[in-house]
Amino acid sequence: MDQTLERRAPAEEARAPNPRRAFLRRGAALTTAAGLLGAGRAEALEPEKAAPALLPPNVPPWTRSQGGPFINPPYGLPSRHEVGVVRVLPQPAAAFPTGSRTPLQNLHGIITPSGLVYERHHAGVPDIDPNAHRLMLHGLVERPMMFTMEDLARFPSVSRIHFLECSGNSSAELKKPTGKTAQEIHGLLSCCEWTGVALSTVLQEAGIKRDAKWVLAEGADGAAMTRSVPLGKALDDALLVYAQNGEMLRPEQGYPLRLFLPGFEGNMSVKWLRRLKLGTEPFETREETAAYTDLLPDGTSLQFTFHMEAKSVITFPSGGQKLKARGFYEISGLAWTGRGKVKRVEVTLDGGKTWVEARLQEPVLSKALARFRLPWQWDGGPALIASRCIDDTGTQPGMGEVLKLRGANSNYHNNAIQYWKIDADGSVQNVRA
Repeated sequence: MDQTLERRAPAEEARAPNPRRAFLRRGAALTTAAGLLGAGRAEALEPEKAAPALLPPNVPPWTRSQGGPFINPPYGLPSRHEVGVVRVLPQPAAAFPTGSRTPLQNLHGIITPSGLVYERHHAGVPDIDPNAHRLMLHGLVERPMMFTMEDLARFPSVSRIHFLECSGNSSAELKKPTGKTAQEIHGLLSCCEWTGVALSTVLQEAGIKRDAKWVLAEGADGAAMTRSVPLGKALDDALLVYAQNGEMLRPEQGYPLRLFLPGFEGNMSVKWLRRLKLGTEPFETREETAAYTDLLPDGTSLQFTFHMEAKSVITFPSGGQKLKARGFYEISGLAWTGRGKVKRVEVTLDGGKTWVEARLQEPVLSKALARFRLPWQWDGGPALIASRCIDDTGTQPGMGEVLKLRGANSNYHNNAIQYWKIDADGSVQNVRA
């Protein structure tokens, strides 16, 4: 690259004390006790277990005293009664964990709080100084360029809500039901508001040469994560993201800059993005040859299966939960597709013999999670429930269809229907129908 443009190198700012970090250090003991990276859950106070003096018409003590100051902590945290709503590591935990899962069964609506977004990384989380970070753009472009974070922030900003799903989400289920909860099985999934600049804007600034067909994206982490992206996708809806849910990206989500490819498998949304190179062919990196290819039953592999297909999961009632009494409940869950919008969701209460359409809760957005709901009167007997997502390409398949297509040795793209068995005592468990 002989015409690299270095626009500006701002002086390193003085590092002032960070009150957020100080508070988090003070809260380390609470974090450990709550098991924020473990599978434990703290039980919320249930009405039937509350002391009579706390229940109406009595006036509880928290109504008869002054509350705590709103200025402390400086960075808001959930109620202490919600300490069990946390990301968990796969069990048994590895010596060097490389990911954590979102507690889907505890969330409401479609937005995943930033602190609960799943993690997946290949060489740990780098601590990157944003003032020293650069994005290099080169290859088949008219004007090779180098951008600072300040440069990128000066481009027109866009914000969009999209899901992000690891291609290995639910993969262990291909062999047999293994996970207990929706989090353990499907928790490599989150949905956020992503803010940044359209990749097409930056590419147009550099000028795209006629022969360019692919873009190599490279991360600044120790693994130098690299993936080949079709130029058509880069010019369509790809984003260079620097903020998430209204705040700057968190380190585990790619701070200070990541690529985001709506609807594509999560590993292609390269974090800690440092380089984009345009070329004529796929770059055949390790992450699209030795890894992230689909091993088929005949021993061959598929490359470049980018899209995350139609999928859904009931999050209530779901594995690990328990219905306390017969009567009315609202079945609720999440549906998504990398092909666009969810058209509808159907739910079965009898193991797939019959299906009924659920209500989609607004908003229903393209390549975003959609919340579905269905009223249900439980008679107290056993039930076998599941959901299936329908998009413009068809209906979410059953496990038999997925195994016929991919086989049990694949590690990616399992979008099979998830069944939950409800026993007469109300307990819910993961089963294969």
